[in-house]
Amino acid sequence: MANIKSQIKRVKTNAARTERNRAAKSELRTWIRKVRTAIDAGDAEAAKAALVTASTKLDKAVTKGVLHANRAANKKSRLAKRVNAL
Repeated sequence: MANIKSQIKRVKTNAARTERNRAAKSELRTWIRKVRTAIDAGDAEAAKAALVTASTKLDKAVTKGVLHANRAANKKSRLAKRVNAL
């Protein structure tokens, strides 16, 4: 552990941000998994509903700085392509 006051604070804030980002990414993976399982089951309505929520969560992650904008756009595009193919 650091001796410098500002560095001690840095360690604490980094830990808090890491935990927040981990939770956000976990939620993202959950919603993406819901879309994929609905696609695999062939349930178009459930897939579309899950895609809307997943897209919203991806956009929110971009605004919070959890994901890069292009990565989120690629994920949304690939999921939408698979849902539209149903």
